[in-house]
Amino acid sequence: VQLQASGGGLVQAGGSLRLACVVSGRTSSTYGISWFRLAPGKPREFVAHIYFNGRGTNYADSVKGRFTISRDDVKRTFYLQMDSLKPEDAAVYYCAARAYSGDTSDPGKYNAWGQGTQVTVSS
Repeated sequence: VQLQASGGGLVQAGGSLRLACVVSGRTSSTYGISWFRLAPGKPREFVAHIYFNGRGTNYADSVKGRFTISRDDVKRTFYLQMDSLKPEDAAVYYCAARAYSGDTSDPGKYNAWGQGTQVTVSS
C-alpha cells in the first residue's frame, strides 16, 4: 500500500484546513487509516483513525470536537478536516495504514506512511 498526503498550509488560529491522503496499491490487509503529527521537540502524536472497511472513528483528546476524519471510497481518499485550529496544532501531518489489530494510536501497528504535509498555524 502507498499513501500520498496533501493539503497542508499556513492558516490563522481559528481557521480550517482539510488534509487528504490518497491510498493506492494492495489494501486487503489494511485495518485502518490514521493521521499522526510530528512537531519540533515533541514525540509523534496520534491524531485520528478510521477503519478501512467501516465507519468507526476515534480521536486524540486534543483534537476531539475540532477534527473530523472521513473517507471517499470512490476516490480512495481519506480526509482530515481540521477546524478551530490552534497554534499547538502546527506540525507535519502524516497519514498511515494500519496492518495490525490493536491499539490504533500505536505507530508500531502501521506498515506504510505517507510523506507528510506541513501545517502552520499563526497566532
